[in-house]
Amino acid sequence: MQIRLAEITDADRDAVLAVRVRPEQERFVASVEKSFQDARDNPEAQPWFRAVHDGPVPVGFVMLSWGLVPGPGLRGPYFLWRLLIGAEFQGRGYGRAVLDEVVTLLRAAGATELWTSCVPGDGSPEPFYRRYGFLPTGEVDEDGEVVLRLPLARDDRGQG
Repeated sequence: MQIRLAEITDADRDAVLAVRVRPEQERFVASVEKSFQDARDNPEAQPWFRAVHDGPVPVGFVMLSWGLVPGPGLRGPYFLWRLLIGAEFQGRGYGRAVLDEVVTLLRAAGATELWTSCVPGDGSPEPFYRRYGFLPTGEVDEDGEVVLRLPLARDDRGQG
């Protein structure tokens, strides 16, 4: 696996748009196309998005709010808005690798925490996020999603 987060270009836009999760996961994560629309419709959320590539092949998509000023309906300054790995690439460690890359970038930017939220229920990504280290806040957002927080401070051994 040689994962990289890459800006989306005209040359790979269609291939990135074609990345889809399994049908049973669609209620938990919006499509890449919907993500582009949300980014256009919500510029105040400071959307930052990248294609996830393994070599030349787009295997996923990630979108964050990057450096936003928190306010009503806006949690941050860093919020994991979307993470999706194509159905045929799931179960191979790509999701974890994407989060590792994102965490590295955020720490380099001085971030101390990353927020996310997810729809609860059977098939939810919540167990994946919790295994990674996200902690439940006890909050539920206005869309009924469980709010999670990942501390990014490193411990004394250089791990975090």
